[in-house]
Amino acid sequence: MAHPLDNPAWTALRTVQSHLARGEGRALRYDGDYAIFAAAEDHSSQSLEALGSLVGGTGPAIVLAREALPPVPGTCVEKTRLGVQMIAEALARPRTVSDFAAFTDADAPDMLALATLTEPGPFFSRTHRLGDFIGVKIDGRLVAMAGERMKPAGFTEVSGVCTHPDFRGHGYAGALMHVVAERIVARGETPFLHAYADNDGAIALYEALGFRQRCGMVVTVLAPAASASA
Repeated sequence: MAHPLDNPAWTALRTVQSHLARGEGRALRYDGDYAIFAAAEDHSSQSLEALGSLVGGTGPAIVLAREALPPVPGTCVEKTRLGVQMIAEALARPRTVSDFAAFTDADAPDMLALATLTEPGPFFSRTHRLGDFIGVKIDGRLVAMAGERMKPAGFTEVSGVCTHPDFRGHGYAGALMHVVAERIVARGETPFLHAYADNDGAIALYEALGFRQRCGMVVTVLAPAASASA
């Protein structure tokens, strides 16, 4: 049987995050204020047609899955990249950070601004509501953060990890990630994350924290076919 993380967005939208699912049947996607990920149940013609209809009606989406996505009717592929999926079954012990803060909706503009500047991955107006986010503030300025994103049953993705360029090199990213991952483990879940396969620096950091590579992933950016000629 397929592992629940082989198609993480599908698993999450069918379980813990079903309240954020848009679409029905064989294809689902996150509410666009939260995330841009979409998924098909499988690679059958019916599922691919459903995914094509969903993207055609709602706009571009990122499909993240273990297997390469076959052609999806009614869509065009804007980008494809190879990634890796990593899980942490035993966390290492990096330098801790004691002055981190939990975020509220009042912090949302600063979080979005930091994510827009540093590009840790797709981040939208309500991405911070996908799970717990924490960060470091210096003189009232948000300089680093980390949080949670996809939540397939039994697992939680560590995501949104970023540090302002002016404050890199202090270990904030690793320390915040460790706190987020520890909290996930304390809930009885397994932390996981994604990285581009060629991002050696990030992968090395994650391995130092106790994450190991589980499998390769394929990142596909789909858009409605009509947008290709627009």
